[in-house]
Order: sequence, then C-alpha cells, then structure tokens
Amino acid sequence: MSLSRYVFFLSFLLGSLDSSAQQGSPNQSMGGMDMPSAQMTSHEQMSGMSEMMYQMHPKTFIQEVRQHAASGTSAEPNSTPTPMVMWMKGSWMLMFHANAFVLDTQQTSPRGGDKLFSTNWFMPMAQRSLGPGQLTIRAMFSLEPATVTDRRYPLLFQQGETAYGVPLADAQHPHDFFMELGALYDVPIGERSLLTFYAAPVGDPAIGPTAYPHRASASENPVGTLGHHQQDSTHIANDVVTAGFTHHLVRVEMSGFHGREPDEFRWNIDHGKIDSWSARVTVQPGQNWSGQFSYGRITSPEALFPSEDQARTTASVMYNKPFQHGNWASSAVWGRTRSLEDSAKENSYLFESTVKFAEKNYAWVRLENAGRSNELVVGENPLPPGFKEEPLTHVQAYTFGYDREIRLVPGISSAVGAQVSTYGVGAPLKPIYGSDPVSVAVFIRFRPASRLH
Repeated sequence: MSLSRYVFFLSFLLGSLDSSAQQGSPNQSMGGMDMPSAQMTSHEQMSGMSEMMYQMHPKTFIQEVRQHAASGTSAEPNSTPTPMVMWMKGSWMLMFHANAFVLDTQQTSPRGGDKLFSTNWFMPMAQRSLGPGQLTIRAMFSLEPATVTDRRYPLLFQQGETAYGVPLADAQHPHDFFMELGALYDVPIGERSLLTFYAAPVGDPAIGPTAYPHRASASENPVGTLGHHQQDSTHIANDVVTAGFTHHLVRVEMSGFHGREPDEFRWNIDHGKIDSWSARVTVQPGQNWSGQFSYGRITSPEALFPSEDQARTTASVMYNKPFQHGNWASSAVWGRTRSLEDSAKENSYLFESTVKFAEKNYAWVRLENAGRSNELVVGENPLPPGFKEEPLTHVQAYTFGYDREIRLVPGISSAVGAQVSTYGVGAPLKPIYGSDPVSVAVFIRFRPASRLH
C-alpha cells in the first residue's frame, strides 16, 4: 500500500473523528473522563462506560488486545497499569498517554560524554465501535529531534544507525517525530476469539516484545537499552501491515513491512516497498503473565551495510504483580540478529524490573549482556575501505535507579530521580574504554495523571 493511500485513509478516519467530536456537547468531566451527555441514550452511556472500564482494567487477553495501549500490536500482562487520560466524546472514547524526561548524563571513560537533553513520546488514541468490530486510530510523536541535539545522546557501548553519515558509537539516536501513525480494526468471533488488522505508514510490526519506551518494567528509565538493535529496533518501521488471530490465551500474528530502519533525518516519514516479514506468537497464561516468541526476515536494515539482510529472533517473558499502593513489573528479553550474508550472530540478554511502592516511589534495575561488533572500535569515524563488520565481544551493563513523585502541575504526574550504571567491559575494549566506566543520570519525569488510575 502506498504512502498516499495511507495518508488518505487516515485523513478520512481523522475527519470522522473530528466530526464525531464536534457533535458531542460540552459536559462536566471527572478525573479526565467526560461524563456522558444528556443527548446520549441510556444504552450508549452504559456501552461507553463499559468500554472504558475494561480499557482501564482488562480481565481477559482479548480485552488486553483491544486496549491497544502498548506499541504496535504487542501486549503486556493484563494487570499492567497504563497511566492515561480517558474521556468520552459522542461515540468515541479518547485517550492520551505520554512519557517525557529531562535529564543530565555524566559519564567516565575516554569514550564517555556529558549532555543535557530530553527523551519523550506522546500518544493520542481514539476508539469506537464500527460495524461488527472496534476501530482504533493511534498516533505517536516524539520531540526528540529537537530535544536531543547533534542527532545523539551519550550511551556508553551503544552502536547502531548513523549520524552525519558515519556510524553512531557510544550514543543512542533520537526517535523520529512520527513514531507511529496507524489504524487497527478488531472483529470479535464469538466470546473467545478475535481478528485484528493493523495498517500503519509508520508503526511496529509483530516482532519482539513491547518496545522499551512503552514497557512498564522500563517506565522510569530515561534511556535506551544496549540490546535495542537485537530486540525491538523495528518498533519504528515503515509501511507496516499486520493480521492477528487471538483465541482465549494465545495470539498468532504475521506482518509485512519495509526493512530499512529510519534514516538520520528524524522529522520526515520514510517509506518503501514491503520487503520484510515477521511472525509472533504471544501467550497470556494468567492476569500477571505474558510471553512471546517471534522471528523475522529484515531486508537491508542498516544504511552502512545495504547488501546485508538479517534474520531476527526474540523471546520474552513479562510479569506484573499488583499490590496495594503500587505494582511490580518485570521483563526478561532475549534477542538475536543473524546476518544472512555470512551467518554472523549477535545476541543480547536483558532483565529489567520496576517497582512502585507507597504510591509515590519507584525503584528499578536493568541488567544487560549485549554482543558488540568491531564497528564499535572504529568509533564515530568513516569506516575504512573494505571494512567488514564482525562480532567482537560482549558488554555487561548494570543500572540501578530511584525516583519519587512530586507535585508540580495539577493533572501531570512528575517525579525527580537518578540512576547509575556500571559496566563489565570485554577484553578487546578495555584499552579503549578502561575497565571501570560509570554513567550517572539525574532527571525529572512527566506524564499524564488521572484519578481514574
């Protein structure tokens, strides 16, 4: 499907949304939720409120799927809280979810860097019944192209993608302004089955776990993961189409998408032919558990190695434990990329866990073991003629953090916090980085708050 058709399709849907919103009369709101207008019938009021209740607290896997609060069509455990503002406008249920950090990072090591910047994303969403199913229109934006200067922020031992035509090293690229523009349509088949269709000129195909910016287990950590390019870097892909079937506790999905990762110009929408595919199986064995296994063939993902295609395999398990005045969300993720040109492999492993306790406190840990290639040795310099990327070593990262909610602006959840990371350095990299590099970040975090959550 061409980009112009996507734009026409989404323009039509957004026009319908705007028309429906204009038909809704002004009314009182409570905790971010508009009270039903007097013009709505009793049936419409009950239907809208019922939809909102299951969106807030899904009890089944199918309800979790239809919530569509994570990236793409991925899923977290049913019990995972999603802090968002929700309200009714006519027959539409509108939602807004976001996360924004302003942080200062200081790093030791000859390759370390210091920087003040912001990581952030914003997700407006709208849902309504349409025909036999439910239509969801979702967008996601990031201001990182403006708040992360020089097309990078410091992240020791990170590699992947480019800036100014040379490989990024010890740095993470900003997200694109358009992180997602997509539409989903869910069609129930009886009480225990669901068909889902997803189309997005910018979106997240069915590969990998819920991407790190949207995982509850990573919700307080302001920076990316070292295993991003083995685990979930496809969360911003172009020309994505996905079909999925959910039955009871199991969902099977298949996607087609354009394999090249977004270029370094972050304000535009890239597009290309659908040349890559993926498949994912997700299982939700209980309210607090979710697991997935996925595989994909990705055509020419890296601009510096255009002839290299990749196979990517991922597996993950997520667990969330609700308790009074908080919850405990954890994820274990494995990702592997294999070059289809020479079968070179890179593996990455991650465990992260975030606990919210006593209503206003968060503590978290992120433990990583990520394969690195010889491209990291070159640093941010043009690759030598005839350079061949090969696996080099593994690096371990150990991150611990804490933040506490403070009241700054009504309706906005804000917190101040800090985290520290230490590293286990592979022998080939010790002469470059030293043996004991440390990274420290202090930050303030903002997101929407609602009394409904």
